Amino acid sequence: MGRRLALAIALLASIIIVGVVGYVVIEGWSFFDALYMTVITVGTVGYSEVRELTSAGRVFTMVLIFGGFGAMIFFLGTVIDFVFEGHLKGLLEGRRMGKHIDSLSGHHIVAGLGRVGSVVADKLSEEGVDFVVIDADEERVEFAREKGWLVVPGDATSEETHHLAGVERARSLVTALDTDADNLFVTVTARSLNPDLFIVARSSHESSEGKLKKAGANRVITPNIIGGRRMATMVLDPAVSDFLDLVTHGDNIEFRLEEIEVKAGSSFAGKTIRDAAVRAKTGVYILAIQAPNGIVNTNPDSDTVLSIGDRLVVLGTSGQLGALTQGL
Repeated sequence: MGRRLALAIALLASIIIVGVVGYVVIEGWSFFDALYMTVITVGTVGYSEVRELTSAGRVFTMVLIFGGFGAMIFFLGTVIDFVFEGHLKGLLEGRRMGKHIDSLSGHHIVAGLGRVGSVVADKLSEEGVDFVVIDADEERVEFAREKGWLVVPGDATSEETHHLAGVERARSLVTALDTDADNLFVTVTARSLNPDLFIVARSSHESSEGKLKKAGANRVITPNIIGGRRMATMVLDPAVSDFLDLVTHGDNIEFRLEEIEVKAGSSFAGKTIRDAAVRAKTGVYILAIQAPNGIVNTNPDSDTVLSIGDRLVVLGTSGQLGALTQGL
């Protein structure tokens, strides 16, 4: 509809330009007289002629009437459709969203609202964090708007689209487009615009994982491989699988898995897990620790020292996790 409206405006403007040029050349009128005559002719308002027309001028006026009347009908019909079909509302809504996105910082971006991307967006929405969706499909864009999500319609591989989504200020980006090639382009584009961005890329084939990481992805997820491993776990250790599903995907659950960073000024910084008495004070279990250099301790003992910048993978209730966050 946007293209049709642009075409209607361009056609009407072209008719007016042709009319003005025609009266100036044929009749030798001034620009203002020619413009006035063109407008009243195209608008078919029936006002008297500016000056007496020559025979050539009358022929030109008849042609201009037919051409201008058609262009005016097409323009008015397009404007009416644009307003009543909700495109004007969508345009205004898009501008409002644009202003909102411009005010964001540290937000998340989801490129592609397909089967994987929609699940990611749902989870981010549940957590109440700021995020922006990018998709070129009109139905998916409308779906996102109905959900109340911030959305940028457009090609996710385009730098312009990334600028509109505020990638320079974003914290992370998930690219979940349908093809590995598209996800590779998104990764390269986003990394070039924000070197500090945390990028998670979807791949359809295991052979693409290395390429995506070389392009700048911090993590690469291959859904079919992960799904197969989870299915094997369900067969071999169903109780473990059920517990993991409960703490990572369940609704209204008591326990949750979260990642929490040890920040400067924390009362736990520089202490061992035993001395910090994390379990005794908060009730939280520390399952793993990722050091700032990326090394992960998957089974920290009580003598492990907690340092500034460590990221703790912890298990506990909402209240326990809140108490730990305050301590950190």
